[in-house]
Amino acid sequence: MTRTYHDQPCFQLRLVAEKDVVLGPGKADLLDRIDACGSISAASRELGMSYKKAWQLIDTMNRHFPSPLITTAAGGAEGGGAQVTPLGRQVLDHYRALQRRLDRDVCEHADALLKLMRPDALAAED
Repeated sequence: MTRTYHDQPCFQLRLVAEKDVVLGPGKADLLDRIDACGSISAASRELGMSYKKAWQLIDTMNRHFPSPLITTAAGGAEGGGAQVTPLGRQVLDHYRALQRRLDRDVCEHADALLKLMRPDALAAED
């Protein structure tokens, strides 16, 4: 069961392996924000998650690929930071491309499936 609320039914793409969600919307957003901020702490603040949670997500992603998606440098005089590796950029680009293909405005099957839902499916169930 997802922990996020959606006003409208939608598709959420997830790559799973064993018991882990290797990549999903939240992890992709984290990669984007790290790429933009150059910092795990700044990225996690922007996403409203703890630094510890961000590290847990990064660890899960890094364990399932042959090399890290995120690399870090220790702080100090130069300030440290984090960056998305070339593999991380490839993974993120492919993930975003797949997300775009599932968009109901682009994918007739996605649109057709959503149209088959009950009219009251928009209401939240308790």
